[in-house]
Amino acid sequence: MCLAFPAKVLAIEGDLATVERAGVTRKASLMLLPEAKVGDFVLIHAGFAMQTIDEREVQIRDALVAEMNGAPRTVEKLL
Repeated sequence: MCLAFPAKVLAIEGDLATVERAGVTRKASLMLLPEAKVGDFVLIHAGFAMQTIDEREVQIRDALVAEMNGAPRTVEKLL
């Protein structure tokens, strides 16, 4: 199974973005999402930005992943 993870675009240089997720930065291609801009949240899969999402969606995804790892249920507070 393949999963995309959300990350925030910190910088763009040509077709490559520097993105950050949980304090970790990496490069991601913007070839499939050229409209992305600094400050956007994007879904990264296999090194490519695939879709922009809003910060609320990132919070919901983070809460769901935390729940899958045993954290108390908090998703309802975000909906």
